[in-house]
Amino acid sequence: MRIGGCDVPFDRHLAGHSDADVLLHAITDALLGAAALGDIGEMFPNTDPGNRGKDSGVMLRAAYDKVRDRGYRIVNLDCVVHAELPKISPHKNQIRHAIAGLLELSLDQVALKGKTGEGVGAVGKGEIVEAQCIVLLETESSGEPGDKPGVN
Repeated sequence: MRIGGCDVPFDRHLAGHSDADVLLHAITDALLGAAALGDIGEMFPNTDPGNRGKDSGVMLRAAYDKVRDRGYRIVNLDCVVHAELPKISPHKNQIRHAIAGLLELSLDQVALKGKTGEGVGAVGKGEIVEAQCIVLLETESSGEPGDKPGVN
């Protein structure tokens, strides 16, 4: 199963139009949303055959390039993967390193937590894996007020 840019050993995989990396998709959506740039489905529609099987890391980098073009940079990411199985904890450092590498961040800018459903709901029954991400962006210093979004 592909999670956070890493292959996590598991006997099942996630279904999706791209490589179905639920965590990188959540990060991509968080970045685009925080910069008011839409969402992953607008940028990479599943109706485009060119996105079939696409590497979510490539999509994340492209989204972050757009965010940076708007004058923002990442302060930090706070990510949660909701999965009964596979357990995320044994893979947390590997996943954090992969995300930090993709976004050129330091490791202390990438937080990751794994949560189970404790047998309750679709997550707890192992039917789905969900991911959430909150991103904090700040504007790059421009030297001139008004040159960048949010700087006045």
